[in-house]
Amino acid sequence: MAREPLARDLCISLCICILLIAHQSTCFYLPGVAPEDFWKGDPLRVKVNKLTSTKTQLPYSYYSLPYCRPKRIVDSAENLGEVLRGDRIENSPYVFKMREPQLCNVVCRLILDEETTKEFKEKIDDEYRVNMILDNLPLVVPVRRLDQDSSIVYLHGFLVGLKRQYSGFKEEKYFIHNHLAFVVRYHRDPELELSRIVGFEVKPFSVKHEYEGQWSENTRLTTCDPHAKKLVTSSESPQEVEDKKEIIFTYDVEFEASDVKWAYRWDTYLLMADDQIHWFSIVNSLMIVLFLSGMVAMIMLRTLYRDISKYNQLETQEEAQEETGWKLVHGDVFRPPSNPDLLCVYVGTGVQFFGMIVVTMIFAALGFLSPSNRGGLMTAMLLLWVFMGLFAGYTSARLYKMFKRTAWKKISLGTAFMFPATAFAVFFVLNALIWGQRSSGAVPFQTMFALLLLWFGISFPFVLVGGFVGSKKPAIEDPVRTNKIARQIPEQAWYMNPLCSILIGGILPFGAVFVELFFILTSIWLHQFYYIFGFLFIVFVILVITCAEIAIVLCYFQLCSEDYNWWWRSYLTSGSSALYLFLYAVFYFFTKLEITKPISGVLYFGYMLLLSYAFFVLTGTIGFCACFWFTRLIYSSVKID
Repeated sequence: MAREPLARDLCISLCICILLIAHQSTCFYLPGVAPEDFWKGDPLRVKVNKLTSTKTQLPYSYYSLPYCRPKRIVDSAENLGEVLRGDRIENSPYVFKMREPQLCNVVCRLILDEETTKEFKEKIDDEYRVNMILDNLPLVVPVRRLDQDSSIVYLHGFLVGLKRQYSGFKEEKYFIHNHLAFVVRYHRDPELELSRIVGFEVKPFSVKHEYEGQWSENTRLTTCDPHAKKLVTSSESPQEVEDKKEIIFTYDVEFEASDVKWAYRWDTYLLMADDQIHWFSIVNSLMIVLFLSGMVAMIMLRTLYRDISKYNQLETQEEAQEETGWKLVHGDVFRPPSNPDLLCVYVGTGVQFFGMIVVTMIFAALGFLSPSNRGGLMTAMLLLWVFMGLFAGYTSARLYKMFKRTAWKKISLGTAFMFPATAFAVFFVLNALIWGQRSSGAVPFQTMFALLLLWFGISFPFVLVGGFVGSKKPAIEDPVRTNKIARQIPEQAWYMNPLCSILIGGILPFGAVFVELFFILTSIWLHQFYYIFGFLFIVFVILVITCAEIAIVLCYFQLCSEDYNWWWRSYLTSGSSALYLFLYAVFYFFTKLEITKPISGVLYFGYMLLLSYAFFVLTGTIGFCACFWFTRLIYSSVKID
């Protein structure tokens, strides 16, 4: 009877999974698979996305500012990842015609009042950028670098406006970008008249438009008139933002043929100008790996081989009593640790993280998670986290049974709730703070409900199923028998102090990834493109090897000093790299970011604390699994009477 509810839950969770996968497949995208062709004169509808700022980290919807609006605002369908990122994609009054240039098109006229003036000035102060989309390509501003090669980099969106001194005034004035010079790049089929969009750029200008007579829909501007061959090419006479000021929004659109094919249109955005830094990072990390591998090889091939040969040749009881080193603690090395329940939960959660990251990186490196599918990466990670709950439950229950415990349901519940509950609590508090700022980054109630459904409807049953399967497997047998009375641990040298060895153990894993960590943080907090998952996958492999090897080396030294409490020490040794990650995040905050608002600082440190916690669980699990394998290997290789 007890199996019937379990079977029912499994069926329900599988049905929900199938529905989610079916829904996700409607917006799944492979680069180069779904191009859209346009005839000459076909309408091109520009969509607007959120306003973003690296100074506040609080996104706002485009129409939170009094920009020109279409007759009816229509929201685009957004996936889970887009909503969590704060994306709010809507239609706009900007409509082009394919391969038909337009000059000085008037969008609308706006008279500022005290409230709208204040809103624009606040956004200009905080350096907010306007994001737009055309044919799924983000709007970028090309900027030429001032280095020797003068290469061009692309910035997301254009600034709302600028704060500058003008015309000899001592105080700084606020100016708005009200004229947009769009450039649409297209690749034309040589045989047909069809074209495909391969680029979307803009140059923003601030222009105080002038006209004669009273304003009407047919009024011609004197500052921007294609008939008089007067075009906007600079911001010499900028539009000031002040109460009662008149602002006229205009735009040009130019079409340029391009040799770039549609399948490669993202290469311009994603090509890194500093590949050498990534290669330097990998070489640096490989040197650390080679150093640790040499130490592990020396331990395994020389020290252990010599020790095992020596121990196996001991014949008399007197010789056996004189044994020293790691074999001396064979009767205690597999004694269950203190608080084994929590250790099992952490290891199970770490396995869940490991599976999610490996599968995500493989799919991303193969190009399945294209950046054109906004939010696809985050959606995929959430779904994979849910599915990997099966392995988390299995691992925690299997390890728990090895400690001669039987309450697998309690461990499965802990695995299903510990990290997700912590993450959801932090996320809920931070979301409440964002909601208080009326930011579009605040996750709506429906999305919160969807996250809870993923947690309780799919992840929770999966963890229970994994725990049930793990509890039915035979217990893992220890290679040596554990003594009934615990052996006294001799006094340790200062460098073998737990705190000292744990802190030392985290330095090398962090050193293997800190260069790549800089680019990841830049992508997250400075809103830059990051799509070098090939590099990232190599760095992740190096991280796994480094965590495993440093944990094995320090575990061996610990056992040689006759300290058999290796369970938690092995987890904390490599897991302590998360402490250095958080310290680096603090350093990055004060040296690279220009965040000024307290609420933005709370958001940054809240999310980085959560990221560091996840990194701790992942790296700690890698170190523990490596030491678990290592101890079982060496103690199964010697003859114990």
